[in-house]
This record gives sequence, structure tokens and C-alpha cells, in this order.
Amino acid sequence: MKSGKPNHIDSTAADKLIARRKKQLDADELISKICNGNTTALSRAITLVESTASAHQQLAQQILEGCLPHADKSVRIGITGVPGVGKSTFIEALGNHVIKAGKKLAVLAIDPSSSVSHGSILGDKTRMEQLSVNPLAFIRPSAAGDSLGGVARKTREAIMLCEAAGYDVIFIETVGVGQSETAVHAMTDFFLLLKLAGAGDELQGIKRGIMEMADCIVINKADGENINAAKHAKNAFAKALHLYPPKVSGWQPKTKLCSALNREGIEEIWQMLEAYFNSMKSSGYFEENRKNQNAYWLKSSIENALKDRFYDNPKIQEALQKQLVAINTGQTTPFLAAQELLKLLT
Repeated sequence: MKSGKPNHIDSTAADKLIARRKKQLDADELISKICNGNTTALSRAITLVESTASAHQQLAQQILEGCLPHADKSVRIGITGVPGVGKSTFIEALGNHVIKAGKKLAVLAIDPSSSVSHGSILGDKTRMEQLSVNPLAFIRPSAAGDSLGGVARKTREAIMLCEAAGYDVIFIETVGVGQSETAVHAMTDFFLLLKLAGAGDELQGIKRGIMEMADCIVINKADGENINAAKHAKNAFAKALHLYPPKVSGWQPKTKLCSALNREGIEEIWQMLEAYFNSMKSSGYFEENRKNQNAYWLKSSIENALKDRFYDNPKIQEALQKQLVAINTGQTTPFLAAQELLKLLT
């Protein structure tokens, strides 16, 4: 009679693995390891933060509180652009340059989630082959879930944990130009928009919201036969940026050319970023903007907590189904039904 366990598995090793998985996570131990730059502990903490399990959330809050005194020491750069613009290639090129400049880099890449299966590819590590194996880089893909604008709900907490782990520069890559790019803009110190030339993308770029938020527009893939088109696009975007009201920071948004594939223009972009941060810190705007970020994410956290509390309420879950029937049979309207359901939130 054959045993239930495959012959090639060492039973002692298997027992140790099971015991290790069952071992209760210790918040103080994880905090200590995170602050010492342990990437395994950092990944585990971000997983806890992203988990919806109540036990995980309690542990995550302890870890966040313990890491808080060690956070807020990085520069945060949001990077967005339409699919196919070369975000991953650009991030790898700029990231390698950042590391060569003596910095530690964390990349929080937000992948879109399927509205059908709720799954996500999370393939950024495979697209950043050099960066993913660099010991000074940490790449963490996360699923956007049902969040608008391509930003995972827990990205703000992940930023804090990365800062506590000693990362000097943090890139937040969004899924693209979504419905609410204000989310990534509100959690970063610099907002970089990647664009293409010669693909009809110039017209899409003249969308007031995304253009107004950008601190720099980078025309990627400016190489080969596309160089002239890229130069024309750069000039068009530069003229468009001058039509918008000046930024509160006093910064005049820039337009740059680069070929991330050929590593051309990358050094100039990093020099611009350093000049921006030096200017904003000396003027006091950098600190003021961080305060605005904190206010935004306080309100956002309250909204998320109220949303979870609403849908987790058993009375509301039961009443919601009844209200849906009433709406579908013409007995009430969605607005009136919502008001009735909100009365149950006590």
C-alpha cells in the first residue's frame, strides 16, 4: 500500500515548514527586521496590510505604528501613462540610474484587476529583469482591486513601510490614465506623465486634469525614426503646459525626451528631479505638500473604513437585497433606497 506522501518529500523538512507557517507572527520582530532593511519582512508586512482578515489588520496596525517613527524620509515619485508607453522599461532605466547615484529604490507597481475574475497579472518583476535582482531595489506589485485611478487602497501604508525599511526613493507606478489619477498625485511629491509620439497620443494628452497635475511630461521611445515626431510632440506639450494656471509650488512643469530602451535622456530626467526636490525643500513647499498629503489620506481612510463598515453590517446586507427588489419593481428609486440603507448604519 502506497503512502499518502510523495516519496521525494522529506517529512522532517515538511513538518518544519508547516510549523513555521503556523507560527504566530510577532509584530515587534517584523518591525525590527523592517527597520534593518529585511525585504522578506517588508513583503510580509505589506501582505498583512493588504489583507482584509481582521486578525491580519490588527497585526498590520501594530506594525504601522511601530514603523511610523522611521518613515517620512523618502522622496515619492508618481509615474503614470497609457498602456504601451513603456512604463516598466522607463522605471527600470531610471531606477538603475537612481541606484548608481547611491540611493535605495522601492517600486510599488499597481496592476489592474479584472472586473470579472478580480485577478491581476502582477508581472512587473518579470518586465524589470535587472532591477528585480538588484539588492538595493525592492519591487512590489499589488492589485488595484476596485480602487479608482489605478491605486491600491493600501498603497499609502506600503509607502510608509518602505520608508521605514530605508528606501530613499519610492516610485509609484499606476495602471494608466484612470478615472481618478488624483489618488497617486495626492500621495507623491512629484508627478511624472509618460507620453508617446506618433500614436495619436498627443491629442489624448490635452486633457485638462491629467495635464494640470503633471510636474513633468516625458516623451518616451524618442529613438530611431520616431525622433522627429517625439520632438514635435515635446514642443506641443510644452506650449500646452503654458496655458494652464501656475502651480502653487511655483514650479514650471517641464517636457523631456527619452529613450528608456537605449537609456538616453535618463540622466537629464534624474537631474531635473533632484533640482525640483532641492528647490521645493528650500522653499518650504515640500513639507507643506506632505501635510496636504496627510490630510487627503486621512479623509480617504475614513471613507474606506465607513464603506467597509457599511457593507459588512448584517442588517444592511439583508436590507440591501430588499431595496434592490424594490428598485427593480419600481417601488422606489436608487437615491431613496440609499437613504434608507444609510439610516441602518449605527
